[in-house]
Amino acid sequence: MPRHLAVGLAALVAVVFSAALLLSWLSVHWRLPLVEDLMRTLHREEVRKNQDYVSNNLQLMANRLGELQARVLQLDSLGERMSGLLGLPREKAPDAPPGGQGGPFLPAGLNAELLQGEIERLEQHIERRADDLARLEAHLLEKRVADRLLPTALPVREATLSSGFGYRNDPFAGYRSRHEGIDFVAEAGTPVVAAADGVVLSAMAHPQFGNLVEIDHGDGLLTRYAHLQRIDVPPGRLLKRGERLGAVGSTGRSTGAHLHFEVRMLGVAQNPVRFLKRDQAFAQMLGR
Repeated sequence: MPRHLAVGLAALVAVVFSAALLLSWLSVHWRLPLVEDLMRTLHREEVRKNQDYVSNNLQLMANRLGELQARVLQLDSLGERMSGLLGLPREKAPDAPPGGQGGPFLPAGLNAELLQGEIERLEQHIERRADDLARLEAHLLEKRVADRLLPTALPVREATLSSGFGYRNDPFAGYRSRHEGIDFVAEAGTPVVAAADGVVLSAMAHPQFGNLVEIDHGDGLLTRYAHLQRIDVPPGRLLKRGERLGAVGSTGRSTGAHLHFEVRMLGVAQNPVRFLKRDQAFAQMLGR
């Protein structure tokens, strides 16, 4: 390229650049309408973007707040049901306004700081309620285990009561004597089942009780099933509530086919009715 053309092109670029700088300076200094409108437009666009960002964040926080509030209601309802199952006193709920109402709690003058504070409060509340529910669940599990170990299931079905717990006239001697169980009259061979979960402590022939099964339910609680026609379980066998252990018979000191059933705590005879009254079939039996 000829030297004079290169010099001319460079001079032209310098003139255009200088003119642009001058125009920009003049526009800012003298606030020309065209440039001022452009600056306002850019400012409004930046403000709109910031507002949209804040609005979106607030909406997300409000949605999160609504989810937490729904979770609190679910946990409170579940806690009340579990407390009812355990027989524990329930917390008194605040008086509700008349009519159906609902929806998330959105504080007046909604802003990010208020929302964040409410979210943190609800998260802490949920954490506490979760801990409470974990404790209630443990209590409920313990209660269910304890209930499974209590002899509350009727040991023989389709039977009638012949002798209750306490004093009676001995069927052989005729003298007043203490009867430490209750007798169920049923046909020989009628299945006899465990009244609760436990381990077979002994399964043997006894001179008084005849074929006898004793079940250990733990913590000193024991049940006896006497005068069995046969024994279907060996010592050491783990039995579930309602599982068969033998059949009604008339072995040992007995006047006829029946089941002699005892409940003992630390060796002391207890009235089996205290436990069996929870069984609906036994309650119907007492009502006959």
